[in-house]
Amino acid sequence: MVERTDPLPVTRQCKLLGLPRSTFYHVPEPVSDRDLELMSLIDRCHLKHPYYGSRRIRDWLEDNGQRVNRKKIRRLMRTMGLAALYPKRNLSLANQAHKVYPYLLKGIVIDCPNQVWATDITFIPMARGFVYLVAIMDWYSRRVLSWRVSNTLDAGFCIDALKEAIERHGAPEIFNTDQGSQFTSEDFTGVLKKHHIRISMDGKGRWIDNVFVERLWRSVKYEEVYIKAYDNMGEARRSLGKYFNFYNSERRHQSLDRRTPDSVYYQHAAKLAA
Repeated sequence: MVERTDPLPVTRQCKLLGLPRSTFYHVPEPVSDRDLELMSLIDRCHLKHPYYGSRRIRDWLEDNGQRVNRKKIRRLMRTMGLAALYPKRNLSLANQAHKVYPYLLKGIVIDCPNQVWATDITFIPMARGFVYLVAIMDWYSRRVLSWRVSNTLDAGFCIDALKEAIERHGAPEIFNTDQGSQFTSEDFTGVLKKHHIRISMDGKGRWIDNVFVERLWRSVKYEEVYIKAYDNMGEARRSLGKYFNFYNSERRHQSLDRRTPDSVYYQHAAKLAA
């Protein structure tokens, strides 16, 4: 990182790091209240109609009294990390320099906890600003094993969530993600390889492969985020923590025969220990 107080000149530091000086001196402009309002509306539209691209979102916004040109919608969607289902749905764009792994879940029977884990990232609006949320879920029980919030879309908070899940619950057999740059990065996949976890990635156009995490986002937003307005990241973190505790331990799922994720996850582990 470039430090102004370092005896080495900034020019030399930037050169050693391969960083353009213009990047170091650039001061990002804060997101305006108007853009934050539009981003919140775009997020709601995308959650309801994930197959909508910028043209149809523009029409949806116009139907809801917001006249916005398509160029601005595209810019805001890039900031949010959103893309329509065509050709694929992901929160972050793939990095062509990163290795993409094959999809491993086709045709397999998932019949126990810690057999397959999945993850994804979503955009979380606040009263002023926004954050990104990553969660790691056990596919069989739908239990949220760990999560993190961040104000940037780098891989760091995803890696922290992954390490916490493994530390608390052990390593799964397979870990499934989309092809976002956070999950294809060597730092992220390196953690999986270190624990001998098989890496699975959704193919293009196969957003349905991570459908359980997508359903989690719908629950989080309609049951928690949209009925609150977090003032800051600390409040978002505290409130989301309470929600995930509720989601795991109290919220019954029809797909789990009206059991909670905690009961499915831990009852199966108890049977194996017996």
